[in-house]
Amino acid sequence: MTESVISASERYPLLLRPLSIGGIPMRNSIAHAAITTRYSVGQKVTDRLIQYFTSRAEGGAALLVTEPLAVLSWQNSETHKVRAFDDFDIDGLSRWAAAVEAHDSRLVAQIQDPGRGMHHKGRRPYSYSASALPDDLSWTVAHAIEVDLIERVIAEIGNSAARLQRAGFSGLELSAGHGHLIHQFLSPHSNAREDAYGGDFAGRMKFLLDMIASIRAATTRPFALMMKLPGNDGIPGGIDETACAGIVAHLANLGDVDSFGFCQGSHHRTLEEHVPDMHWPRAPYNDLTKRLRAHAGSVPVAALGRLVEPIQAEQALADGVGDFVQIGRAMVTDPAWAKKAFAGREHDIRWCVSCNSCWGMITDKQAIACDNNPRLGTPGEVEWVPPKLSINEKRKKIAIIGAGVAGLEAAWTSAGRGHDVTVMGSGPSYGGKTALYARLPGSDQVSSVYDYQYVMANRYGVRFEFGLTAELDDIRSFDPDEVILATGARQSWPRMLPKEWEADGFIPDLRTASEMMLDVRGHQDGTAVLFDADHTAGTYAAAQLMAELFDRVVIATPRPSIASDEALVVYQGIHRRMNQMGIHIVPFVEPSAESALEDGIVRLDNVYGGPVVMIENVALFTYSTARLPNDQLAAPVRALGLPVHLIGDCYAPRWLMTATMEGHALGNRL
Repeated sequence: MTESVISASERYPLLLRPLSIGGIPMRNSIAHAAITTRYSVGQKVTDRLIQYFTSRAEGGAALLVTEPLAVLSWQNSETHKVRAFDDFDIDGLSRWAAAVEAHDSRLVAQIQDPGRGMHHKGRRPYSYSASALPDDLSWTVAHAIEVDLIERVIAEIGNSAARLQRAGFSGLELSAGHGHLIHQFLSPHSNAREDAYGGDFAGRMKFLLDMIASIRAATTRPFALMMKLPGNDGIPGGIDETACAGIVAHLANLGDVDSFGFCQGSHHRTLEEHVPDMHWPRAPYNDLTKRLRAHAGSVPVAALGRLVEPIQAEQALADGVGDFVQIGRAMVTDPAWAKKAFAGREHDIRWCVSCNSCWGMITDKQAIACDNNPRLGTPGEVEWVPPKLSINEKRKKIAIIGAGVAGLEAAWTSAGRGHDVTVMGSGPSYGGKTALYARLPGSDQVSSVYDYQYVMANRYGVRFEFGLTAELDDIRSFDPDEVILATGARQSWPRMLPKEWEADGFIPDLRTASEMMLDVRGHQDGTAVLFDADHTAGTYAAAQLMAELFDRVVIATPRPSIASDEALVVYQGIHRRMNQMGIHIVPFVEPSAESALEDGIVRLDNVYGGPVVMIENVALFTYSTARLPNDQLAAPVRALGLPVHLIGDCYAPRWLMTATMEGHALGNRL
């Protein structure tokens, strides 16, 4: 045994410990938590879906829970869900299970139906729930499901379970939390039935208990039946810790459930608690899970919830939080999260940013994607290295202007292929504007993206010249074969304000203002006013910094609300923090050219001609607006006859994910 493996064994004895769930063996104590990929097409298993799961099995996960499958006939219209309620794709299901099990990993299918719950804008026109009550998020009022249809649902669940076992799956996970259909039956907040499936605790449990009985009757042991329950849904009159503890104790005594996991939040303003982002502490639910575990008897319990690093997962097991861990977003970012840790190669892990971009993609009905993993769901993802130049490919000198995320990703991938790469950055170090974002409150984890890129760039011999605002002569003197412009973008001047105000520099853009505030770090009298025509997360991290410094903060926006371009769970977190910090939001307004800035007054005109808002005692007025690409070098470089590639915000201002993906694609193409 090598020294690195011995070291890892000493560091991760509990993560490396084999485990059995319902007689199903796990080679270690790491499971991949259920995450929707939307890689299925037409309700069929696809090669990319199999690739995603086999990569994480190869990467060290001993058990993998799938995304929710279509296990009920009424789910036939949900085309992104793999169909398991009949033999429509039994061959695909079998291929999927066999591919994962070939890596000595177990494949477990998640079962759930959202009922009345909905993440998207609008209301669900056809849905069933325990009662005809409004969803707390979408306000959808579902049809109260009749008893004969409940009985059909329970029978279909049993039939689907039998089919999945026949296809080679090792078990099921019943998702009874998140505000989904089972949760709606369990919670007195959403279950107002007066028949056998409502009323008291026993009545509200009956839907779930009948489902468990149907599964057990239709399958043979060993076949793991895992349970995900609402630890605390955060809804008054819903399922809190005490209610969950009662459910756990009852199910543990029943003896048919093989493991417990606990999720938080619901289809409610608490939805964000399901996927705590980088503004949350690490492992925020460990204490709650540990208390609930005390009611589980001998049934194994999973620790889950923003376990980003392997050492945090190991500590959770050492602290008695759970018997095994379920890792979700961290394993989306790096499928070899476990394998690298066990080999003593934590420095090679691409860390999850906890930005929830992945969640935003899938709820926007797109295939899952990641800010820090541009190779998600592709072959060779586990231990991917840039493919070396072939004997027919020329080694090139590549000049990359810009040391931000797009430029760094292009740099290390192209250098890894064998090119001679130099990066010229105008700042004192690497990271570009993302490095400024990482210095703002609650945003430090975003540095994981460019820190990894910089390490890899140095590994492959990329040269860096910092503090150099590259001009045409600098590029010419380097004599490159290819030029990559990754110079980012700048915030545009608010058009409603006089252009001469921009020239005198009296009103700084938000980036400039943030740098100033980070340098000051002391209380400032007066009010800070932020004109928000950006609506992305970095703007509100800066607003938090303002709230730490100024007496009062006002965010003015021409839209009905703030953060409208962010994923719903990110949006919820932003609104919660802005409210908790007392930040005042003024919608439907724009700053007026008649503002008396020298007198500390900012006038906000209503975009629909409504009442004017006057803000007095203004100590800082700044703006966050749509960005404009810094592409001024493109035409002069082309005039030199050099190939020029524009990537990231330099091509068109978009997202961090786009910058990583474009840099990666270009680096591999050159």
